[in-house]
Amino acid sequence: MLKSVAIIGCGWLGHALAKQLLIEQYRVTVTVQSEEKKQKLCEENINAEQLSLPVLDPKSLVLSVFTHETLIIAITPQLRQGRSDYPEKVAQLVEMAELGNVKKIVLLSTTAVYNGLSGLVDEQSVLDMSADKVAIINAAEQTVRSFSGTSVILRLAGLVGPERHPGRFLQGKKVLAEPQSFINLIHQDDAVGVLMEIIANEDISGTYNAVSATETSKQHYYHAAANALNLPAPEFSFETSMRFGKRINDAKLRNSFNYQFTHDDLIVWLYKSVVGLYDV
Repeated sequence: MLKSVAIIGCGWLGHALAKQLLIEQYRVTVTVQSEEKKQKLCEENINAEQLSLPVLDPKSLVLSVFTHETLIIAITPQLRQGRSDYPEKVAQLVEMAELGNVKKIVLLSTTAVYNGLSGLVDEQSVLDMSADKVAIINAAEQTVRSFSGTSVILRLAGLVGPERHPGRFLQGKKVLAEPQSFINLIHQDDAVGVLMEIIANEDISGTYNAVSATETSKQHYYHAAANALNLPAPEFSFETSMRFGKRINDAKLRNSFNYQFTHDDLIVWLYKSVVGLYDV
């Protein structure tokens, strides 16, 4: 078993993963962009280094994260901020991993790579490269696949969990589009659980989707979220009411992993989480 793990980008999910890895006695180092965040993590006994991507010269950068056996790339593409350099950043990380002692790279990708598709989609679906977003995500994934060691692409559905209760999402948006479209979401606990198995099992490689088994419409889900929090029911734009969108299939992961999902029914989670909304 590879017992040292580096996490590039210690955000909401990376932080939760780091804490679980430490509980299970892994040697962990994470990277953050600011000195302030680094100090906060050190106070939690999480070893952190500063790294801002892209770097000027990958060959001259010396960081201990690239001496770890498993490298988790948990940086976000920042597409909504208008960034397009995600593939370049990932390529630099792969290059630095090749120069270091990294044996396995895990890229936390996204099911947004299936944008433009409809119906049931899986890892074999042909991507719609006409959208810049899809092309950018795909380019980053391809770079990780070129790594000389073991590589895993984990395409995560939309993340929910602590501090990401859908009720908060509703408070900022009054009218939601495509009420009949499927929701494709995964709880933070399950994202971490799947990642722990990927890290622990040296034989796992390839591309996997990860999504809860909750098969319901956006309208039903967000009505339930509002009801759970005693918020007004959201309004929907019915101009696109008959669009069912896409449903992510993660049978490949479920058939080959031993992991059992904790929050497979996110409607149940919605109501349970209200009891302790700020620590669900």
